[in-house]
Amino acid sequence: MSACVPARTTDANHTERTHPPHSPPPSGPRRPRIASADVSAAVAVFLIALPLSLGIALATGAPLQAGLVAAAVGGLVAGRIGGSPLQVSGPAAGLTVVTADLIQQYGWRTTCAITVLAGLAQLGLGCLRVARGALAVSPAIVHGMLAGIGVTIAVAQLHIVLGGTPQSSVPDNLRALPSQLADVHPAALFVSLLTLTLLLLWPRLPGRAGLLLHKIPAALVAVAGATAIAAAAGLVLPKVDLPSWRNHALAGLPEGPVLGLVAAVLTTTLVCSVQSLLGAVAVDKLASARPGGARVARSDLDRELLGQGAANIVSGSLGGLPVAGVAVRSSANVHAGAVSRNSTMLHGVLVVAAALLMVPLLEFIPLASLAALVMAVGIQMVSLHHIRTVTRHREVLVYAVTTLGVVSFGVLEGVALGIAVAVGVALHRLTRTRITHELEEGVHHVHVRGQLTFLAVPRLSRALHLVPQGSHAVVALDGSFMDHAAYETLQDWQSTHTAQGGTVEITGRRSGVRIAEPSALASAHLTGVDAGADGASEAHCRCRPWTAWRNHQCERPSLLPDGDRRPDPADATDGGSGADGANGEGGADGAFGTAASRTAAHRTGAGGKDAAAGAGGADPTRAPEPDRDGAGAGAGSAGSQLVRGIGTFQRYTAPLVRGELARLAREGQRPAQLFLTCADSRLVTSMITSSGPGDLFVVRNVGNLVPPPGAESGDDSVAAAIEYAVEVLAVRSITVCGHSGCGAMQALLDSGPGSGAGTPLRRWLRHGQPSLERLGAGSAVPPRLTGRTPADAVERLCLTNVVQQLEHLRAHDCVARALKDGALELHGLYFHVGEAQTYLLTERDEETVFDRVRAVDLAM
Repeated sequence: MSACVPARTTDANHTERTHPPHSPPPSGPRRPRIASADVSAAVAVFLIALPLSLGIALATGAPLQAGLVAAAVGGLVAGRIGGSPLQVSGPAAGLTVVTADLIQQYGWRTTCAITVLAGLAQLGLGCLRVARGALAVSPAIVHGMLAGIGVTIAVAQLHIVLGGTPQSSVPDNLRALPSQLADVHPAALFVSLLTLTLLLLWPRLPGRAGLLLHKIPAALVAVAGATAIAAAAGLVLPKVDLPSWRNHALAGLPEGPVLGLVAAVLTTTLVCSVQSLLGAVAVDKLASARPGGARVARSDLDRELLGQGAANIVSGSLGGLPVAGVAVRSSANVHAGAVSRNSTMLHGVLVVAAALLMVPLLEFIPLASLAALVMAVGIQMVSLHHIRTVTRHREVLVYAVTTLGVVSFGVLEGVALGIAVAVGVALHRLTRTRITHELEEGVHHVHVRGQLTFLAVPRLSRALHLVPQGSHAVVALDGSFMDHAAYETLQDWQSTHTAQGGTVEITGRRSGVRIAEPSALASAHLTGVDAGADGASEAHCRCRPWTAWRNHQCERPSLLPDGDRRPDPADATDGGSGADGANGEGGADGAFGTAASRTAAHRTGAGGKDAAAGAGGADPTRAPEPDRDGAGAGAGSAGSQLVRGIGTFQRYTAPLVRGELARLAREGQRPAQLFLTCADSRLVTSMITSSGPGDLFVVRNVGNLVPPPGAESGDDSVAAAIEYAVEVLAVRSITVCGHSGCGAMQALLDSGPGSGAGTPLRRWLRHGQPSLERLGAGSAVPPRLTGRTPADAVERLCLTNVVQQLEHLRAHDCVARALKDGALELHGLYFHVGEAQTYLLTERDEETVFDRVRAVDLAM
């Protein structure tokens, strides 16, 4: 079923199914089956990889067969061992400059040996599990490195396009370009321009015929078309020359200076690893955004590094180019609908077959056509999107220096320059702090923009001393970091200013950036527990924040007869004392709000929505007092709690979300998901999905029921919401979420099948009768939770109800059309309230299973 999305999570408690005790054992191992989607994707990737592999080998100056060897090994070895199932590895354009320099400096056999050593280094890094560390490199440096390599490739291949021979470096190629333009080879230029024209126009063919023809890769069409026209016209051009495999050069012992060889191995390892790891992350994003189809497990980056290392060892040993993940082939593999690593491996098999059986055809290809293809790839590596991104993040200097360094000096030197500039920019940002003082309507505003470190303490002191004694001051911290020196300066000034009769309000962009009152801070330092038993500090709870809802259920520590606070056992283990407020942790986390929790913090058994805005909590022994805004009245009524909660939102949360909500108000809602769940107060959709405003289009009703189309219910609200979400909002997924302890399911069990419908609740619950009948039919294996059976009949019905409501959902016309077009996918969820655990519906061996969603899956 389309709603059953494989979570592919590992469950240690899951036991493999065995055959029944009285049935004969299995006849033998099953034959491996390759999905049709993998076959078609493998063919598409092969048609792209074949000309590109030859072109990259030509650009590096290596034997042309080396490109085919690297493509085959990348598909078979990296595809089988690597941790990214859909990433396609092979000779990459990003390695062209590095490999060309190595071949020119050390020769081909030594270059193969360097590739082997780089593979061994990658194996070592994979065993050390440092793959995630490679992602710490600034994206501006990576994009700049790729742009520099792209410029180098394009300038070098331009000479072959014009019918000449490229030089060893970009400056030499640029100096030789005028003389090359004066001596253009017309036939080579014609074939090159024809290749580029076909490459650019093929994806833009209009109409229905264009949609069908787009399935043929543009690279294959460009090279094949230019080759056919050149052969028909009888043009005399240098063509691909594939010598016999018997004369193919393999790796030899490395020869050259030791330091030079070490630098070469490090450079090859760095470029191969970073490009492959970034490619794996990009492939995960492409696969997750793909509408419909089977889900693929996220990449294991350490395993991917091991797979790339093994591929480089094999490729270098067999006389192939260095191997890395290739963006063009990987994206083609994802868009072609590949569902497993079988597509990558099958593409490697096809490359082997072509290298052995298609040599006569490959030797018709003009070198100018391959050069034009590789030049286009190099130009595409200078991405305008990347330039706009680094400009928006104010890292264009890092990008430009890295690009120019790679173009002028080489890859390793350019990357080193980029890292140095990135460090300098980071230090500059850390030390650049703007501090202003303004007087508005009698209130002194001190605004700190940037990181507040000891270097800014003198300027901070000058601005703070401009605030007169006894006045009201607001200090706004518009930054994410404040060191101890700045914190002490701010706290000392606050203590002095308040002692002289003034008031201080310290706010920041983060909810936790709030300096506690001096008395509370002193108490925290002396006792090591939360500051201020009498409410001097707004944070008394050991909960960690996630929204303004937090803390409404936290137990306040009791007070001793003398008024001192009884130590909380949690204080001994939790690091969130009042002194931690400078970093937005622990005691200072109450900045989101306090008013609502003054009455709700000591309640027991309160529902989640009863104090949905509480945060912190005041002394429960004190008499209730009105809210400072005058909104609250008594502390005992539910209406008062609602008003206090709204007041807390307006005071603390609204300033933080006002900008985002204003954007949503301007642009309108564009949610990606329709989330249909139960009206139970314990089920907080934003909490279990970590979503915010504009993310979910939520429909809640008793029992998370979806009436089938045409049902005589007299209530079309659910159907209207589904139609609006699919047809108007164009959501990409619909989720039906059930939960444990559902009262609607219990009511269904109590009433039994075919019960009367006298009340509105009974009439509504009739839509759950198919779930009850499905559970009692026994025609199929009932759904279960991973590693255990349902606890009782209610839980079995809750699970069955999710599956049944998904079937009702598919019966709606708008949903059926969207599923058929591949624009929509369905999901089933089950939330166990007592465990705070979410389970995802999937199918496993003709069995419906709710798999546990683990935290490690989210971290990947």
